[in-house]
Amino acid sequence: MIVLTDPTFDELVLRSSHPVLVDFTADWCPPCRMIKPVLREIAAELEGRLVVAQLDVDANPLTARAAGVMGMPTLNLYVDGVVVAQVVGARPKAALLRAIEPHLPAPVRAP
Repeated sequence: MIVLTDPTFDELVLRSSHPVLVDFTADWCPPCRMIKPVLREIAAELEGRLVVAQLDVDANPLTARAAGVMGMPTLNLYVDGVVVAQVVGARPKAALLRAIEPHLPAPVRAP
């Protein structure tokens, strides 16, 4: 998982050539801590098709405000710099995958 900041958000998310799932999070948020292992699993399983990143909303309020984040965790999926899916609150892995997989490129199959 990559760590985002206000200054790096545009370059690493909005200009990314890959879909980026951004976890808007905070250290004091228990559901945010609960979802981190799930996000690590998703990042590993979908490597090459999806970038998973996190942004601490307390340390980076400009980006969180611009994204309209009102509750945490908020997970925004950006494709070509546009939010195509959003999940607010901790969800099981299967629910997260159902929300994001339709927006991802097809897996590359070995010949």
